Amino acid sequence: MIKNIIDKLLGKAPAAPRSRKPKFGKRDEVAVQVHGIDPNLVDRRAIDVVQTLKRSGFEAYIVGGAVRDLLLGLRPKDFDVATNATPEQVKNLFRRAFIIGKRFRIVHVVYGRGRENEVIEVSTFRAFLDNSAAEQVSGNERTSKAQLAGMKHAVDASGRVLRDNVWGPQDQDATRRDFTINAMYYDPETQIVVDYHGGIADAKKKVLRMIGDPATRYREDPVRIIRAVRFAAKLHEKGFKLEAKTAKPLVECEPLLHEVPQSRLFDEMLKLLQTGHAIASVKQLQELGLSRGIYPLLDVVMERADHPFVQAALMDTDRRVAEGKPVAPSFLLACVLWQDVKAGWEKRLGKGYHPFPALQESIDEVFDQRIGDVSGRGKLAADMREIWVMQPRFEKRTGATPYSMVAQPRFRAGFDFMRLRADIGEVEESMASWWQEFSQADDARRDDLIAQARDEQRARQRSQQQAAPKVHRVAKKKAEAEGDSSPLDQVAGEAEGGEAPKKRRRRRRKPAAGGAPAAGGNE
Repeated sequence: MIKNIIDKLLGKAPAAPRSRKPKFGKRDEVAVQVHGIDPNLVDRRAIDVVQTLKRSGFEAYIVGGAVRDLLLGLRPKDFDVATNATPEQVKNLFRRAFIIGKRFRIVHVVYGRGRENEVIEVSTFRAFLDNSAAEQVSGNERTSKAQLAGMKHAVDASGRVLRDNVWGPQDQDATRRDFTINAMYYDPETQIVVDYHGGIADAKKKVLRMIGDPATRYREDPVRIIRAVRFAAKLHEKGFKLEAKTAKPLVECEPLLHEVPQSRLFDEMLKLLQTGHAIASVKQLQELGLSRGIYPLLDVVMERADHPFVQAALMDTDRRVAEGKPVAPSFLLACVLWQDVKAGWEKRLGKGYHPFPALQESIDEVFDQRIGDVSGRGKLAADMREIWVMQPRFEKRTGATPYSMVAQPRFRAGFDFMRLRADIGEVEESMASWWQEFSQADDARRDDLIAQARDEQRARQRSQQQAAPKVHRVAKKKAEAEGDSSPLDQVAGEAEGGEAPKKRRRRRRKPAAGGAPAAGGNE
């Protein structure tokens, strides 16, 4: 202050205000004796990517969630690599490498084929740039495509980053990452962990802490709100908790998610529910005050989280992930929305609709109201429709229906859906057991099972006939003679052939020689 007064008296121009440089943290190289990462948990393909880049003169490290999981003694599901090589330079070093993305340009290095396929994601170190100096565009990623063409760093009116493809040094790359435990770099050759923001200390204290001002970071990318919930759910069993300053702005910043494209929110919702921590994610959303408003379909999940069928589906998804089995979004969403489909179907049946069109119309209505416009909706809708349409067909265990059912590509998904219904008492447990055995039996045993089901069906019909009043028994016999069936059977028949069962025509006997009728012929 005194210097400013003297300068003013002497007529000197005031010095320009010093710009506050962002703190990029201090580089800390942590040896294996301290961090204790087991090199046997590191994927050999990720090591190959790092070694290939280093042999070509570039820096390269395993980065992000993989390092976090390795520190916790977990085997990472995915491995990402960060380097100072540009996407084009990375692509030129690998036989099967593809540059993807516009918002963030990265390279997918592909190993193997078919089910053995694995992708190592390689990103270039990015510079930390002040968003006030970035180019500003109106709208979002979808509505501003023309404006964003050619831009390397751009934000919208709220400060959300729409483009971030300016390369920089490693310390700046660490600062622009979200959580301290996700901003560490591991060199599998030297086994050194590079830490700029105290990630190892936070991992030991079991704290999830945002780098920088949390509210600002949520404005830059509102999806970080969902990521905070997901990491808190995933690491809850390890004793991790969100730092108070990191958790405080979550509810206040939630409306920013309205500007994020629906397809991206849909993908983030699936990560919440299909990474093995669905039940924990629901609990975290409730505890953090985020039960509503993130995404319409997620709101439905939260509303029905305590429903026995939805809860069973969430628990089953967590179990399958823990066992290393695949999970499909179509199955889980079919479980969540089955209540809507069933209600719409029953309502239409009450109005006199034919069963199969009633079911199809109910499904169409649910898609329009609940799914919306998301990427891959066509495939998703087709798989969900198959699961739902199979359900009434499971009621029919005679004739050719069982054979055609087990031959369908989506049979297992439909059966697992029906098994969950049996677990909560919506269908008989004996039916789930029958289909389980039938799907695994040989042809001889399958014939026995169908005969058994046919005998049980006849026994039920006789029991119903004996219990019903005479007038109803006559009506039932007449219906059976004319080929009528229950709504579930009609749906099953139409799903197979597209038509309701036809009336049977009585065959006439052909007269034998001398005028006497002979059995088995036509007149």
